[in-house]
Amino acid sequence: MGSAVFRWASSVSIGLCYPNSTINTPLHLDSIELPPTLTDLDLTVNRLSELDSRIAHLSMLKKLSLRQNLIEHSAVEPLSRWDALSDLEELILRDNKLAEVPDISIFSRLLVFDISFNEITSLEGLSKASSTLKELYVSKNEVNKIMEIEHLHDLQILELGSNRLWVMVNMESLTKLEELWLGRNRIKVVNLCGLRCIKRLACRAIN
Repeated sequence: MGSAVFRWASSVSIGLCYPNSTINTPLHLDSIELPPTLTDLDLTVNRLSELDSRIAHLSMLKKLSLRQNLIEHSAVEPLSRWDALSDLEELILRDNKLAEVPDISIFSRLLVFDISFNEITSLEGLSKASSTLKELYVSKNEVNKIMEIEHLHDLQILELGSNRLWVMVNMESLTKLEELWLGRNRIKVVNLCGLRCIKRLACRAIN
């Protein structure tokens, strides 16, 4: 049987504990209370395919992790209408089934956005991301072109490893970028003009 671990606090981590790791029963959140004071909600590895509508009312939430679930674009789409979450600072959608970048325009204070390990083919939609973003993770997708990130002037970490990129250009506006991860792509050209703060460049295993 599955057991949920949670407590009445500002930070809650909810997960399944099974003696047999082959059991694929999803966690049902209905029986779990989500305190309105939550600032950190971690729903990693729960085989969730949709979002609990109660999350929409967690107005104090700063970090939401939905890592390693079964979430598709249609399931995450309601986030764009949950105005109570507008102060969210960290959104983790890593390792799901997303085929495109979700609309995150309401998160005006977002600092960290992780959509790595999905099925995303284009960065279209990132133009709506807040210019406050400092860390963007898009590794292990199917992206073949850099686009719609020119306005992210405060970006410090950009992770693009394991995609289908050929060239890295038009990054002159990312003047605060410190780390650029490009491993496992097909990149032939990397233009670092304007990247005055770059401290770490990873290009290993580029074919």
